[in-house]
Amino acid sequence: MSQKATILYEAEFNPKIKTYLNTIGILVCVITVVGIFLLPLWLIFASFYFKRYFERLECELTTRALRFKKGYIFHTERTIPLDKIQDLTFKEGPVLKYFGLSILKVETAGGNTQTGSDLSLIGIQSASEFRQMVLDQRDKVTDNVSSSNSDTESTAELLKDIRDSLQRIEAKIN
Repeated sequence: MSQKATILYEAEFNPKIKTYLNTIGILVCVITVVGIFLLPLWLIFASFYFKRYFERLECELTTRALRFKKGYIFHTERTIPLDKIQDLTFKEGPVLKYFGLSILKVETAGGNTQTGSDLSLIGIQSASEFRQMVLDQRDKVTDNVSSSNSDTESTAELLKDIRDSLQRIEAKIN
């Protein structure tokens, strides 16, 4: 039986993410022709939506995986095993820096190259420290997997020796 994964760290999100998302939405509405007509609705409903969205943001680092939940209307929950994580990309652009935010992109083995990343975490507080914690835990998990693989190989050799011994005994009996 496998052990239950324990939570090592629960990431907190910067409340400025609500303002950032709202600002990006307003800019898109202003830039597009159709968006100009939707701007009044956006201004009325966006702050309520982003407040609820922010309340439901969760990201946990466990001993074996990275778990992420988001969404108010459309819920998304992702669990990425640490041994599948290839890279964590840390991004800050001028607009993100203005709001004091950053993006942490998680790329996994076998991930879709067209989308660029498997998971994007916007607005995690102390994102660089969180990135390092995830990478450190990933290294611990992959080190354990590689050592258990060598144990599996030695067990396989032992089983082959037992099989060969049983075949010799069986040949002597017949």
